[in-house]
Amino acid sequence: MPEAKAQDPQFTQFYANPLYLNPAFAGSARCPRFVLNYRNQWPAIPGNFVTYSASYDQHFDGLNGGLGILVTNDVAGEGTLNTLNASAIYSYHLEVSRNFSIKAGFQATYAQRTLDWNKLTFGDQIDSRYGFIYATQEVFGPNSVNFVDFSAGILGYSENFFFGFAAHHLTQPDQSFLVPTSRLPMKFTGHTGAVIPLGKKTRFNDPAKISPNILFQQQQDFRQINLGMYFQKSPFVAGLWYRNKDAFIVLVGLQQGIFKFGYSYDVTVSRLTNATAGAHEVSFAMQIECKPKKKRYRTINCPSF
Repeated sequence: MPEAKAQDPQFTQFYANPLYLNPAFAGSARCPRFVLNYRNQWPAIPGNFVTYSASYDQHFDGLNGGLGILVTNDVAGEGTLNTLNASAIYSYHLEVSRNFSIKAGFQATYAQRTLDWNKLTFGDQIDSRYGFIYATQEVFGPNSVNFVDFSAGILGYSENFFFGFAAHHLTQPDQSFLVPTSRLPMKFTGHTGAVIPLGKKTRFNDPAKISPNILFQQQQDFRQINLGMYFQKSPFVAGLWYRNKDAFIVLVGLQQGIFKFGYSYDVTVSRLTNATAGAHEVSFAMQIECKPKKKRYRTINCPSF
């Protein structure tokens, strides 16, 4: 069998899918939060990549931390390969001082990968004149594999500065449909940023803000660096990012009441050119209001898209 390699699905709006970025984000907004994400990468190419994600998280005083549930489904090759992950997350909150807090997150995932062998083609099916007309002699493996996966992350944040680190696939589970084994490589993520008000906050006015950010990810030989900036003037958000000599990313968002909507487009600038039609991504979040607690609790002040 030929060998193929790929990295985990990536979301451009990484702060709009916080539990996927770093499990330490569970409960970071304190009140109940529901998030939906959709990404369609390279829609102009047959066999594009479509990824869905849904999550819920909330802080619980009795646990001194947050609980979260994250479900993702990645469809590659028009359903040839499908990956479904369901995760449970706990994050512990530690208030180091009046101005600085730390959250440590732990994630357990049950994963199922399914492969439709009938959608694959092999060299022994090819006739030099008529194309794919023969039945293959390849020996197929199982249609699905299941495994358990573990991840962890940490966040540190103050009023206007934050940083985090996450390590996914700590046990490098076997995801192979055939022997020998195929270990899922660990993925390391580092992210940091700041929120800078462009004026003073008053009772009647919330000033505009800018937020420079850096994201770094590495999974085996794949390395990604995102450099960008958000601009927010309630209720609107805009962002511009540059990724790895691969793409420019344009983002627009709207926050109205308890709802948040975001749309981003990856403009391909690599050798693939924009004939791929880039990548479209949509996010939706609902941040439920909850009763204020007498105990002071610092929530992380970072972008939401």
